Amino acid sequence: MSSTAPAPRSPMAPPRSFLWSRRIVLTLLSGFVLLPVYVMVSSSLKPLQDVSGKFRWLPSGLTIRPYIDIWSTVPLAHYFTNSLIVAGTATVCSVVIAVFAAYAVSRHDFRGKRVFTVTVLSTQMFPGILFLLPLFLIYVNIGNATGIALFGSRGGLILTYLTFSLPFSIWMLIGYFDSVPRDLDEAALVDGCGPLRALLRVVVPAAIPGIVAVAVYAFMTAWGEVLFASVMTNDATRTLAVGLQGYSTLNDVYWNQIMAASLVVSVPVVAGFLLLQRYLVAGLTAGAVK
Repeated sequence: MSSTAPAPRSPMAPPRSFLWSRRIVLTLLSGFVLLPVYVMVSSSLKPLQDVSGKFRWLPSGLTIRPYIDIWSTVPLAHYFTNSLIVAGTATVCSVVIAVFAAYAVSRHDFRGKRVFTVTVLSTQMFPGILFLLPLFLIYVNIGNATGIALFGSRGGLILTYLTFSLPFSIWMLIGYFDSVPRDLDEAALVDGCGPLRALLRVVVPAAIPGIVAVAVYAFMTAWGEVLFASVMTNDATRTLAVGLQGYSTLNDVYWNQIMAASLVVSVPVVAGFLLLQRYLVAGLTAGAVK
């Protein structure tokens, strides 16, 4: 009988110790990431008395009641609508404004171009809490002077999110538009397109991965933001990130409903990320290299 000899290892192959070390590290990292998810899912399927007591890795009984009660304990559907409107509008505004601004910076030379680019990027150096009080005072004064209610409104919250999502979106799209060949613009101009049509019909389709990456970033930033939403909203305009605290009352904390609601509100972001993952990776990679 002839035995099959093992295939010879390539001289460029990493050592076996490295492969096993990588497997161990990846296994530990996977456990570190998946363990909190398991705790959330298992806790969301337990009765409140089981969650409030000593934690058990294997639940004694499962129930979907928390997923039903989350909609009546707090007005979760109303908070969900507010978050969709605010995050969706902020995303659309960020993408539209960033496309035109980044295209102008990428394709045209003007006085103060470098100063503008550095200023846009430098806004990311400051923490958000630094802008909280100035924006609050600005909104209140505008409301007193003009009657335009920015404080406590969805519009004011959208403008607030644009102050820190738009600069990063512009900076990221500048790098991506720089990677798009200018020959495309010139070919479109030769064919009779104006600068605006060349942007919309030629450059934008070629820059879809970068635009998708910007849209995902803007949406995720607005969807999970807590600091400004806790100050700039009221009961009518409260978003999901702030509304989840309604499951904690003076008498009790509905831990199972908090876990269930947290999983429910994570669905849009996770689903969008999985669907657009291919464009997101391509956009981040191309926009980071000039």
